[in-house]
Amino acid sequence: MNVILFDGVCNLCNGFVNFIIDHDKGNEFKFASLQSDFGKKLIGDKFSDMSTVVYYDGNKFYEKSEAVLEIAKKLPIIRWVAFFSIIPKFIRDALYMLISRNRYFIFGKEDACRVPTPELKERFLE
Repeated sequence: MNVILFDGVCNLCNGFVNFIIDHDKGNEFKFASLQSDFGKKLIGDKFSDMSTVVYYDGNKFYEKSEAVLEIAKKLPIIRWVAFFSIIPKFIRDALYMLISRNRYFIFGKEDACRVPTPELKERFLE
């Protein structure tokens, strides 16, 4: 199961999830907020930093830039983003964390969220 855990109150994160939903034609991804019971149970004590996206492919957890790159590999429209994996992880993650630390200031919190259809609700885990 491909699960993306995201900050449920962040507009940038919600925009990222909406982008994935719009381009995930095979419905490969399921979603849950990091704050949800499901999210907390899935990650347990593996991650203390809740300012990151976490991707679980059924075998392994990915976080920060590595999560974004792994997700991109599965979406044809942005598969080219995986090219950035040639940049050392510590540099990618430093940039990721710079954006992450300022995401509420830049993008805000909890604007209008997408109203899920019944089909879309099935893709969200609680």
